[in-house]
Amino acid sequence: MNAAPAQALDSPFWAFSLAVYGANGVEPECLDLQERFGVDVNLLLFAAYTGAREGVQLDAPDLAAAAAAVSAWHGEVVRALRGARRVLKPLSLDDDNPLQAPTADLRAQVKAAELYAEKIEQGMLWLWSRQQLTDRARTDKAAALAANLQRVLAHYGAPAGSPTPAALQAAASAFAASNH
Repeated sequence: MNAAPAQALDSPFWAFSLAVYGANGVEPECLDLQERFGVDVNLLLFAAYTGAREGVQLDAPDLAAAAAAVSAWHGEVVRALRGARRVLKPLSLDDDNPLQAPTADLRAQVKAAELYAEKIEQGMLWLWSRQQLTDRARTDKAAALAANLQRVLAHYGAPAGSPTPAALQAAASAFAASNH
């Protein structure tokens, strides 16, 4: 494996995502946006990272291009694995299922594959950003973070004035402040 793909998979964006998504209240907030508006959580985290860590404000064409860069992967791989994991959940918990244990094992494997597929999607976004945003002007990180989160919501058709995901915004700001 050459350095670029390895760096893309273990990028600062991936470290940011793991820390921020695991922060108090962020996961349910992101999953709510995913369910209500169809938000790609990876794109949401990418927008948060780009603002909070790099001070880059993404505009609507940036978000559309970033979403397009991962659209096929997200739709064909990530969503397919998520769907399989969801179908397997009740079967893996059903005490009347004579194959409950192997079904639970399969669900765990699918869950791990889904996480790895998400990591690859984030690697794709990282590589896209290194090509498209490297020379972009930097601005106030808190302002860029807030603007980027609002633009993601708008990109997915959330009603104007929808509240910014507060837990995500707070966790991204805290991570950025603690990891100069």
